[in-house]
Amino acid sequence: MELTADHYLTPTHSGSLEDYLQRIARVPLLSAEEETSLARRLRDHHDLGAAQRMILSHLRLVASIARQYRGYGLPQADLIQEGNVGLMKAVRRFDPERGVRLVSFAVHWIKAEIHEYILRNWRLVKIATTKAQRKLFFGLRSLKPGFSSLSPQETRKIAEQLGVRPEDVSEMETRLAGQDISLDPGPEDDEHWVSP
Repeated sequence: MELTADHYLTPTHSGSLEDYLQRIARVPLLSAEEETSLARRLRDHHDLGAAQRMILSHLRLVASIARQYRGYGLPQADLIQEGNVGLMKAVRRFDPERGVRLVSFAVHWIKAEIHEYILRNWRLVKIATTKAQRKLFFGLRSLKPGFSSLSPQETRKIAEQLGVRPEDVSEMETRLAGQDISLDPGPEDDEHWVSP
């Protein structure tokens, strides 16, 4: 049976995520010379077969990066799919003449796609629309010690590290803890509610 690119690019194509990870682990890595040659063929001749080989040889990088985002409660297969989109964008933009390997160049593109996916799909992240809020969202998750609430000193320290106000850190911490504040009155507020 001949394996297609889709067989490798789709984590849930033939079963479990574990099967997918085993399949991509068997794809040979490229030497620097092979990578440069393939990148030139893609750039100069629009050789899609060259692009495919470059992508397939870097799928385990995507899986490795996607594993770093397990704590967001999103399906690992979806994170990998989004990372694969980033890898494809990186391959399309890769310039072999810059003296940088694709693995180094692709990390940014892979993470950017995964970040965008998380921002689109995580229920509490709908508020993270500005660059500072995204930085705070991802930074707070990595800097916050465990699941306990931050002390005022920790809040100030994190705010300083991320270049935001302590109030922003406290607000994001509340949202990450799942303590969203409702704008609708609760049942206990019925007596104070005035109907229009």
